[in-house]
Amino acid sequence: MAQQETPSPFPVAVTPEWLNENRVEGSRIVVADVRWYLDGRSGHAAYLRGHLPDAVFVDVDTDLAGPATAEVGRHPLPDPQIFATALGELGIGDDTTVIAYDDSGGSTAARLVWMLRLIGSPAALLDGGIQAWTGPLETGQVTLKPQRRTPVPWPGDRVVDTATVHAELGDPSRMLLDARVHGRYTGEAPAPVDPRPGHIPGARSAPWQDNLTEDGRLAAPERLRERFSALGADSARTVTAYCGSGVTSCLDLLAMEHAGLTGARLYPGSWGAWASDPELPAETGTGTTG
Repeated sequence: MAQQETPSPFPVAVTPEWLNENRVEGSRIVVADVRWYLDGRSGHAAYLRGHLPDAVFVDVDTDLAGPATAEVGRHPLPDPQIFATALGELGIGDDTTVIAYDDSGGSTAARLVWMLRLIGSPAALLDGGIQAWTGPLETGQVTLKPQRRTPVPWPGDRVVDTATVHAELGDPSRMLLDARVHGRYTGEAPAPVDPRPGHIPGARSAPWQDNLTEDGRLAAPERLRERFSALGADSARTVTAYCGSGVTSCLDLLAMEHAGLTGARLYPGSWGAWASDPELPAETGTGTTG
């Protein structure tokens, strides 16, 4: 259940000033560039053109996801051993703190941050992303010394599959939050990546963009708590977030944690997996927004 609990000692988001003050020699902080684009542009190419000093590039498709299939969606969680190996090769070890950013309000960097926090590793968004960084940028590839990284299983109570979501349909205490833009939720603006328009029956619309202020920073905890409480997340037995492929929905999960609402779950298969099965129901039209 998403409820108010003692927050993690490490914040969900940090400022560029915090990063400058704390990223000193021997600090064991790694900055991760997690740019990725739904329209097919190359996040890696954007990284090579300019990134924060000493930032490593983390690939959403290969480092943060397992093989895509219709059954599990476009970005299923990777096997813990494979994830640990990828992190270690990037220079992210067992004692590493990760500060991740993108250029889209944290909507893709949130995937890495959520995954790390889920398994007990300190990680945070760089609030405001690369746009908030006022220092110089570097170009080209950064390669850090590989580090030891121990595999940690994904907690079973925080990750759900299609069968679980389907079994819980119709239970008002089991809340589903759809983090896609509202037009994709209603089916009025279907994306080419969506197998069909609409949303999972009973899901409430909670676009990831509404977690942000006008300048692209994470909204204050009080504002976010109001938002998710209005949706009923503070009283639901379980809260499960999904999007198109389990990436941008992680920003909803981090925003809830920032607001003191913890324990929410991710449906990694998301709409991509659900809508690929013609036997599963779908709804179109408006719903409750956050």
